[in-house]
Amino acid sequence: MDRKRIRTTLVPAVTAALALASGAVALTTVSPAQALENGVARTPPMGWNSWNTFGCNINESLIRQMADAIVNSGLRDLGYQYVVVDDCWFNPNRDSSGNIQGDPSRFPSGMKALGDYLHNKGLKFGIYQVPVDKTCAQYFNSYPGATGSQGHEAQDARQFAAWGVDYLKYDWCSPNGTINDQVATFAKMRDALKATGRPIVYSINPNSIHSKTGPQRNWGDVANMWRTTEDITNKWDTGQTNGYPMGIQNIVNVTVPLASYAGPGHFNDPDMMEIGRGGMNDTEMRSHFALWAMMASPLIAGNDIRSMDSATQTILKNKNLIAINQDSLGLQATQVSNDGTRRVLAKKLANGDVAVALFNQGGSTTTVSTTTSAIGKSGGTVTLTDAWTNATSTTSGTISASVPAHGTVVYRVSSPGSSPSASPSASPSVSPSVSPSASPSASPSASPSASPSTSPVPGGCSATIKTINSWGGGFQSEVTVQAGSSAVNGWTVKWTWPGGQTISSLWNGRQSSSGSSVTVTNESYNGSIAAGASTTFGFTANGSAATPTATCTSP
Repeated sequence: MDRKRIRTTLVPAVTAALALASGAVALTTVSPAQALENGVARTPPMGWNSWNTFGCNINESLIRQMADAIVNSGLRDLGYQYVVVDDCWFNPNRDSSGNIQGDPSRFPSGMKALGDYLHNKGLKFGIYQVPVDKTCAQYFNSYPGATGSQGHEAQDARQFAAWGVDYLKYDWCSPNGTINDQVATFAKMRDALKATGRPIVYSINPNSIHSKTGPQRNWGDVANMWRTTEDITNKWDTGQTNGYPMGIQNIVNVTVPLASYAGPGHFNDPDMMEIGRGGMNDTEMRSHFALWAMMASPLIAGNDIRSMDSATQTILKNKNLIAINQDSLGLQATQVSNDGTRRVLAKKLANGDVAVALFNQGGSTTTVSTTTSAIGKSGGTVTLTDAWTNATSTTSGTISASVPAHGTVVYRVSSPGSSPSASPSASPSVSPSVSPSASPSASPSASPSASPSTSPVPGGCSATIKTINSWGGGFQSEVTVQAGSSAVNGWTVKWTWPGGQTISSLWNGRQSSSGSSVTVTNESYNGSIAAGASTTFGFTANGSAATPTATCTSP
């Protein structure tokens, strides 16, 4: 939830780097916890939430109008089904039996009646609550009372089930508690929801007011989706690493490295979408949607559905990107390469296709490229289908596009004979509200270059390590592997840490270690690197942030 608040008085600043202790350290890979299996959210949830546009100014008439608009606009039939009523829906006081109640002036028909209305529209009912004593609005004195679920978990879960709730957004809203306290507290409601017997999507936010614990662990054992960052705001870049408020670019930086946590029933949540609320140009809003789709993120709209302009409809109704997001494998895109300006993400799909995002993080138009081998589709000619225009082309090597500042071109890459994509049709034919120069260029290079050489080049690569996020007990880093004047086919990166660090997760690589010496070899997904190109692997580690020197060799 976005709130105008001063955070520095609540949470101490997290230093980017801490003094390191000397001595050797044994590095271990932590096994992921068993994922929550409650039968829901097998693909990322899609819907709408009241907070971004309306905040506390909600009532049953508004929610019903929004539900009608979701149906009449065609969004429901595209998968937007959850209508989530955020903070400020409740009576400031529980009843004499301790039951939570809807605000009688805002929701005079009652919350069950609202749920029935949504269900009759073919939609699902979402509601907001917190695991502590006060909701966020109550914490900041913008709404009276103290009606959080603390001490009422089982009672509130039964009440939600009785009202027909299908989705619970559960927001920490406190600076107190360790991450272990949060896990235990969030688990209480997880278990309470299960005990009701009603299938309810469980969405948590451990970061609200609290230090940023969202990216510190895989929360899939606790919830179906969990916030990775501080609250989103309607801007491209706020300059935050993981502090209030977060722009689109800032959220992507934190969430991309967490790809290994995502899967059916458990997804990283980079927050509700800001598309259609102004604050960004059309290219940036298209990137916002494309990147959320690639990251297997819940697609929860936050605009006023009743008054969407044509550009907003074009983005939210893009069937190709929705199909990529809703793919049954439930995988989040992994990073293929990132040089600080040109970033490439690839997402494996159930029919054997691969979705590729060519993302320009820079301030001017540039060409963003990768190869078929880098995304795991080498061995012949493939077809590229542009997610925005449906234009098709073929290549056996280079995948490339001229991409405007902050733009993202997405291709669905298909081999001959692959089964059709889930939604091959183009998005609605609605003209964007900006000049053509603002829209991403969709055309791949006209003359695809040959695939990278498969012959190994000894010593043909270099590696650099960069810390991209840190907190009180851990950090995330990326390692960029750069090929020299010749292509490489396979690589190994080695480095030594000063002490106190343990790798807790790794993506795009395989780790082994001896004492403080770390060795990471490539996954086949990003093993081949074209001459002059690069690829990236990353890791989350426990301990103090460190930037050791890495060395790279190829076979």
